[in-house]
Amino acid sequence: MEAHVPTHSPEKSTQAAKSKPWTAVCDWLQTPVDIAVLVYFRVAFGAIMLWEMWRYSSYGWISRYWIEPSFHFTYWGFDWIRPWPGVGMYIHFGVMALLALFILLGMWYRLSAILFFLGFSYIFLLEQAQYLNHFYLVCLIAFIMIFLPANRAWSVDAWRRPDGRSDWMPTWSLWLLRFQIAVPYFFGGIAKLNGDWLRAQPIESWLAARTDFPMIGQFFTEKWMVFGFAYGGVLLDLLVVPFLLWRKTRPFAFIAAVVFHLTNAHLFSIGIFPWFMMAATAVFFDPSWPRKALNLVGIGKTEIALPAKINLPNWGLALLAGYVMLQILLPLRHFVIPGHVSWTEEGHRFAWHMKLRNKDATAQFTLTNAAGETWQVDPLAHLTERQLSKMSTRPYLILQFAHFLAAEAAAQGHGEVSVQADVWASLNGRPAQQLIDPTVDLAAQPRTPWRVDWILPLTTPLFAVE
Repeated sequence: MEAHVPTHSPEKSTQAAKSKPWTAVCDWLQTPVDIAVLVYFRVAFGAIMLWEMWRYSSYGWISRYWIEPSFHFTYWGFDWIRPWPGVGMYIHFGVMALLALFILLGMWYRLSAILFFLGFSYIFLLEQAQYLNHFYLVCLIAFIMIFLPANRAWSVDAWRRPDGRSDWMPTWSLWLLRFQIAVPYFFGGIAKLNGDWLRAQPIESWLAARTDFPMIGQFFTEKWMVFGFAYGGVLLDLLVVPFLLWRKTRPFAFIAAVVFHLTNAHLFSIGIFPWFMMAATAVFFDPSWPRKALNLVGIGKTEIALPAKINLPNWGLALLAGYVMLQILLPLRHFVIPGHVSWTEEGHRFAWHMKLRNKDATAQFTLTNAAGETWQVDPLAHLTERQLSKMSTRPYLILQFAHFLAAEAAAQGHGEVSVQADVWASLNGRPAQQLIDPTVDLAAQPRTPWRVDWILPLTTPLFAVE
């Protein structure tokens, strides 16, 4: 009698069992949900970006930040990016406003989203001294909006092409958007888990300067209020997303987030960020809430039909997973870099370190040529006051400016020169200490995204808090 041969080997059965969780996740990501919340976000994003373009035009910031400066701090690898000549920057912002309007209306949406992402990224990359976390967030949101089907309902595109209209979207679209909104909250909270913030610095000094704040400003010098702001900020950042994901706590978490952002909007000059985050946080509610809200006033359908599944190719799932991992790992890189991140600035950008440091510095640059002649250069001969303020506290900008001074000296006939920087900085109320090794020739140091050894370690204690 022949032995029975099993049709499935134990190894294959084990592999199949292991693959089930991944298969379940993939199936869930491709499940259709109501598109209404994505349409809401498209309209909100377009409106806020239109407002942002108007702000830069009406307040004269286009000229101040990109036309008047004779020198720009470019990002590593993007030195080739320069401001448009003549009135080009004004035209650029005008086109960006038009694209924001098109996104709002869902008009030529895919092309508008691509051009808006490229146009805003161009503005972002023009000047490192203008780095803002919400600029970075807008770049990320604009990028993922390219791939979201936000124009399939309540849009000019859906009106022009009824065959492309849809009342649903794949679940991955909703959760990718939610994930991107969650990232600044969660990693903003992670960034606050440092000694200075937990000792209420620099929030103590900022609150002390705002005792004119309505109603509660009179308590801004009280320890209980200062530490309440410090620890309340940590708890909100870390817990708001989990509470938004739970239906029972969602309304309370949303109210807390709105109060938090309204307070920040009145305490600090942080532009559109609080208003953008308040609008964006609403995507954590049921995806049908905008449709239900319109139904209350008799607009739109009361019910929609959803298909069984929307297929996403494996390569699409892989790209989605890769993007998510990048957004998780990038903000954590400073934990593997020695030194105080707010002092060295290594790993500070793109990590959601928001309002965590009060840093003042002075910088002097000394040039020496081959003949041994030395002279000093006034940074304000090349930089604006804002650029100087930012550059003096950030080693990567100090290095770039030193390279510029060396190239400028060579162009003036001084030949090859060395550049030393005497930089004294104070972090969160500490006594000032040297930030850069004054003996190092910065002109000979390469610009790099990796760690450098010419930044002096922070040694002064935080004395401001008893």
